[in-house]
Amino acid sequence: MFHVAGVVVHVVPSRLEVVAGAIAAIAGAQVHASSAAGKLVVTLEGAASDVIVAALECIRRLPGVLAATLVYQHAEDEHAAREPLQGATG
Repeated sequence: MFHVAGVVVHVVPSRLEVVAGAIAAIAGAQVHASSAAGKLVVTLEGAASDVIVAALECIRRLPGVLAATLVYQHAEDEHAAREPLQGATG
């Protein structure tokens, strides 16, 4: 299975860069956007839901993290995820 999750992380603004770097070092994690107010948009990818949960808990425990909220989760067969969409061009 292929699992992907979208997470919004609220961070103490003075710790934003450090936390973003720590998240980027987590396997399967990617920081997509940040704001000076201390918000990060993150995706987590993994082969099982427990991988996603472990990464989310790791983020929640980082110094400076006020909250890490799961806003989206999806899972599907990994082979199906690689198949082209019907009607897709390119």
